[in-house]
Amino acid sequence: MGVRGRGETPSRAFEAAAQALFLLLAADPRTVREERGEQVTCRATGLEELLVAFLNELIFLADTRRLVFGRFEVRIQEGEVPGFLLEARAFGERYDPSRHEATVEPKGATFTALRVAREGETWVAQCVVDV
Repeated sequence: MGVRGRGETPSRAFEAAAQALFLLLAADPRTVREERGEQVTCRATGLEELLVAFLNELIFLADTRRLVFGRFEVRIQEGEVPGFLLEARAFGERYDPSRHEATVEPKGATFTALRVAREGETWVAQCVVDV
């Protein structure tokens, strides 16, 4: 299953990719209450690897804590050493199958069809997620 996010910056494209990922667990993101926020921090040498690390961390949090997220705030900056630092907050609640209509359960973000790039005025962040 592919996920893709678009935004005016890499951070916004990552937020949109994360929202696309969680559409798999809550087909209607409006059903997700912002009852808690989880901090996510990732480092990687490139933006593409950073996207995979970020999505996999979100999958880990969702799976181990039985959470579903509906909104994300992402900040990406170039680190002091070569590479990138992502700091994010994911807002959501405990997964409730009576309110969150899941389609499939994501297992992990992969390097298949991985791309983080500028397309004109927009950034795109995409990859395939194993389900």
